[in-house]
Amino acid sequence: MTQEPRAERIAKWLARSGVASRRDAERMIGEGRIRLNGQPVTHPATFVSDNDIVQVNGEPVAPPQRTRLWRYHKPDGLVTTHRDPEGRRTVFSALPAEMPRVISVGRLDLNSEGLLLLTNDGALARRLELPSNGWLRRYRVRVFGVVDEAQLAALANGSVFDGVRYGPITAALDSRKGDNAWLTVSLREGKNREIRKVMSGLNLHVSRLIRTSYGPFQLGVLPRGALEEVAPRVLRDQLPKAEDTPAKPRAHSGGRTPAGD
Repeated sequence: MTQEPRAERIAKWLARSGVASRRDAERMIGEGRIRLNGQPVTHPATFVSDNDIVQVNGEPVAPPQRTRLWRYHKPDGLVTTHRDPEGRRTVFSALPAEMPRVISVGRLDLNSEGLLLLTNDGALARRLELPSNGWLRRYRVRVFGVVDEAQLAALANGSVFDGVRYGPITAALDSRKGDNAWLTVSLREGKNREIRKVMSGLNLHVSRLIRTSYGPFQLGVLPRGALEEVAPRVLRDQLPKAEDTPAKPRAHSGGRTPAGD
């Protein structure tokens, strides 16, 4: 029995190929810049199969690459977005020129640093972000103020600050010198800037926030600003057990607003 070529929507295919985000690909379709097998594409729901030829502005587009994942030691001062309306430097502009188009797994905000996972596969990114994976994200956090260890311990039961309910957070005091202290903070599902907001609720100002792990992936001794690809075998071994094979690659920059810390 001959297997039928697999087909997918052209906007998604273009995103996986690194041409543009799905949103931008749909805009390009509306502008008449996309052709499929020599014919103009007029609707983003048009399907592409393995044997089709796709052109953008008259140039053929190479098929998507295999799924890949990188560990990146994000410095502070970079925003985790492909385009910043304020003109600030982005994580993606700081990557080596030979890097394929990638997206982040979750985010780290402007002033946060540490481990950021990058992938060329949007479906993989969503899988790694799923709360159902139960993956722990661990941080080293420097705070200014008087640390009450009982209050830190109580965060494990969830908390409410400024009318916002936060899930369980594990926080422990590592060291203290005067009004400055280092904490280890862990959570499994976070809201935007959750650690900073929760610490503020405890009258603690976060002066440094470093993500040291995301699930099984560790920052380790990766230098600041350095990038290292995760070996395919390691990636397969560490993926959520419910799915044994990485999703087919796709990459896009729009439409996702995962929590940042």
